[in-house]
Amino acid sequence: MIERHSATSGARFAFTDRWGGASAAPYDTLNLGGAVGDDAATVRHNRELAAKTLGLDPAGVRWMRQVHGREVVIADDLVPGEEPPEADGVVTARRGLALAVLTADCTPVLLADPVAGVAGAAHAGRPGLLTGVVPATVAAMRDLGAEPGRIVARTGPAVCGRCYEVPDAMRREAGRTVPGCAATTRWGTPAIDIPAGVREQLAGCGITDITLSQVCTLESADHFSYRRDRTTGRLASYVWVAP
Repeated sequence: MIERHSATSGARFAFTDRWGGASAAPYDTLNLGGAVGDDAATVRHNRELAAKTLGLDPAGVRWMRQVHGREVVIADDLVPGEEPPEADGVVTARRGLALAVLTADCTPVLLADPVAGVAGAAHAGRPGLLTGVVPATVAAMRDLGAEPGRIVARTGPAVCGRCYEVPDAMRREAGRTVPGCAATTRWGTPAIDIPAGVREQLAGCGITDITLSQVCTLESADHFSYRRDRTTGRLASYVWVAP
């Protein structure tokens, strides 16, 4: 199943759950990650199925080889069918070109300025959040003509701050680097709230139209979670600006 959000302005967002594909356990069933041990042909089938469901050309979706960094690439420079570059942010000024982020607990950040026709997507795990991949993606969008005050921001399913337990020293470091992301689990131990940190960074960039997903991947059996299952599939989040 794919959850879709469409703004009247032309921004398009979509988020998959784990169902409706062809992958066998433990990747069942709509695994869209190509580097997790699943059958490559099945992953291609799942990506084609998801794209066609959204009315997109499967060959036109731009992916990244995510490495938990802050590198941002321009989608227009990527060649369909070739190995995507190492990056955790991707932007485009081409209307109708869809950008995709793979996650299984990290926070997918989708951005669109429908007036300028500019879209961006970022993969914000803890390392990416702390190194600034979200502000770097916004900056790359600005270089293409986007204005923060027009950008619509949406996040997808991700582990929530009540479940993302970390050592106390890690929480303190995160809180110093990104104020607002230090949290406490439901059971009272140190945690980091990545979506809250993303929201603070987006707001710091001048973006006001921000909606965070209410789905926690660790709590939801309908979504892949690396922290819960270790060997598992990957969700995909898509963004594009309508032509």
